[in-house]
Amino acid sequence: MKKDSRKIIPLSNHSTTGGYDVILSEVVSLLESARRASARAINTIMTATYWEIGRRIVEWEQAGKERATYGEALLNRMAADLTKRFGRGFSRQNLQQMRQFYRVYPPDKICQTLSGKLPSEIRQTTSGEFEEASRDIKDLITTKKSQTQSAEFNQILSSKLFPLPWSHYVRLLSLKNPEARAFYETEVLRGGWSVRQLERQIATQFYERTALSKNKATMLKKGAKPLSADSVTPEEEIKDPFVLEFLGLKDEYSENDLEDALIHKLEAFLLELGGDFAFIGRQRRLRIGDEWYRVDLIFFHRRLRCLVVIDLKLGKFTHADAGQMHLYLNYAREHWTHPDENPPVGLILCAQKDNAVAHYALEGLPNKVLAAEYRTTLPDEKTLSTELERTRRMLEERSTIKLEKKPCN
Repeated sequence: MKKDSRKIIPLSNHSTTGGYDVILSEVVSLLESARRASARAINTIMTATYWEIGRRIVEWEQAGKERATYGEALLNRMAADLTKRFGRGFSRQNLQQMRQFYRVYPPDKICQTLSGKLPSEIRQTTSGEFEEASRDIKDLITTKKSQTQSAEFNQILSSKLFPLPWSHYVRLLSLKNPEARAFYETEVLRGGWSVRQLERQIATQFYERTALSKNKATMLKKGAKPLSADSVTPEEEIKDPFVLEFLGLKDEYSENDLEDALIHKLEAFLLELGGDFAFIGRQRRLRIGDEWYRVDLIFFHRRLRCLVVIDLKLGKFTHADAGQMHLYLNYAREHWTHPDENPPVGLILCAQKDNAVAHYALEGLPNKVLAAEYRTTLPDEKTLSTELERTRRMLEERSTIKLEKKPCN
């Protein structure tokens, strides 16, 4: 067989015009921009949809005293029907938030916010557009046009009335002070803040500090500078819980390979202990107030007739972990437990480098007898710690071997 004498030129060779690294960088930038654009488009549709849902609820309640009286009953019934049809994202609390969104941002307020708070160079080029949008929305709300709901909604979408993602509006709605809310909204629009930057500024009372400052211009300039922790990657934008919930997508991912592997191994280990553990779910999201949390594993124990909520930590066990677990258990007791089941129990697993810790959260059970039964029926904490340590070491050794075998370029 004739040997091919052609020389293979590595793609990293920079002798070609531009070089491979240049085109790779351009493609990466293109994909990241596309992902961000996709997330923005979804957020625009989502925000407009939730505003429209809020409008319909408010208008239904304002149609008479009787409807206003039964407004809360409407939310309960609608939450149950929408959850049954569309899944998560339409709890009574979420519907209340949509109603509040419309009340805080009625048609006139939205248009005033945009025309008054955007940077001047943008406002000059789009003032006509916003004025037109304002007229369109006022017509849609105050007059009866022979339009279908679909056409009406498309007109609201095209009017670009919602410049911020839904996550920003959720955080702004949590502020009780209208002046503070208006201040943060102005700064978000002016500085293009991510939701993390907004969270940080609210948590550090940026509005109050600025109001008390003698040199407000300096405060505003300093506050506009983002920190490294404020940045949000395109992947995080796409995997935003609000986006996944709106699209009806499952959120089953872990951002840490070791953590994900440990969860998978522990899931198999618990199922191998006997027939009492029944697998319920992994990476189950739950929302308490405006905060999102994620439970690593959920099992149902047949003999105890209770849920077992498992949370994995790669660091050292702290009192904050115990507090967070009790938060999970209170939520699970109210939302995930059936009437004929016992209260849920929590298992905190900490897989730090020097040792492993397993701790059952049994406080808060109705009686000591039940707590004692839980301890004798569930796997021993020492057994779980040993398995956790063994699994962690095995995974780390496997990772090290793969790195050693990886060929050098």
